[in-house]
Amino acid sequence: MTEEIINRPGLQGVIAAQTSLSRVDGLAGELIISGYRIDDIAPNAIYEELLYLLWNDRLPNASELATLQSDLSGLRALPDVAIEALKKAAKQKLSGMDALRMAAGLLSLQADSADAQSSSLVLVAAFPTIVAAYWRLLKGEEIVEPNPALSHSANYLYMLNGEEPSDEQIRAMDTYLNTVIDHGFNASTFTARTIISTNSDVISAVVGAIGALKGPLHGGAPGPALDMVFEIGKAENSEAYLREKLQAGDRLMGFGHRVYKVRDPRADVLNLAAKEFFTDGDQIELYNLARHVEKDAIRLLEEHKPGRKLETNVEFYTALVLHGVGLQTDLFTPTFAVSRVGGWTAHALEHLREGRLIRPLAEYTGESAREWQSIEKR
Repeated sequence: MTEEIINRPGLQGVIAAQTSLSRVDGLAGELIISGYRIDDIAPNAIYEELLYLLWNDRLPNASELATLQSDLSGLRALPDVAIEALKKAAKQKLSGMDALRMAAGLLSLQADSADAQSSSLVLVAAFPTIVAAYWRLLKGEEIVEPNPALSHSANYLYMLNGEEPSDEQIRAMDTYLNTVIDHGFNASTFTARTIISTNSDVISAVVGAIGALKGPLHGGAPGPALDMVFEIGKAENSEAYLREKLQAGDRLMGFGHRVYKVRDPRADVLNLAAKEFFTDGDQIELYNLARHVEKDAIRLLEEHKPGRKLETNVEFYTALVLHGVGLQTDLFTPTFAVSRVGGWTAHALEHLREGRLIRPLAEYTGESAREWQSIEKR
């Protein structure tokens, strides 16, 4: 009896492996991270706690958390050759994702590739250093060395700006990093698991994942979502602007999702984080404008594309939160990677324990009866 073969373009609806790391329910609008609802854990935990949870299937106690934080802070420095590569990349004005991919591969110089857990620690610890160092090099500024006294999120903001962040900035950054740390078998995570399924090393798997995240169909559009709000400028301009975009056939950035058929639950978490962070002056005006644009966009999308249920996705409020903590739009996708490396490494570790080689089939559509002719006869 032959095995039934079904053609599913893009592997839509295909289950390729089992995982206990995250569950994405697109119909219910629910995201579970190792048993915890994202809206319950993301606003309350720090990033290191979620990292420990994904790696160990439980939250750490105080001693375990302190040990993890100490291990990470001791691995933040980059190899000298990685710094030199970043300097050369900055001279050519390469994208932040290109620089991250290049430098991440060089982390093999300070990690034992045969030790998956050790490599995972190095990757998570060094990603913020790579992104922050490259950002400062692009601006012609001196690299800020890591501060071992600061938490993962606080140190990232410190290395970007050279100043210790406020408690409010740290809480907003932790909430963001927690919210996007893992999300099922998305393209970059699937890439990492495919690579690790060959019994390759974790650093190779993560470098491949960076390449997948760099693609605009996966890396998303939090920058353009914020640009759209800024272009609208005032609430009274919102409807006319959005109608014009829709009538021109343009996509409204920050709305609609491949999996979620209702509102993305991560949007709610980041909406609350933005609301708590944007408390006065120009900040609250921007938040109120974004909320107004969101309501108009959902209403007009249903009017123009009835039944499609194009609700707010994570990109819309990602832009607001990251802008609020002082990040420019070119940093948005690299900062996403600073978070998601926790999920990538967790999936690699899980697959090494339980998985098998990922080897899908392809449906051949070419010819089958061609005959060879020598070059003189062609």
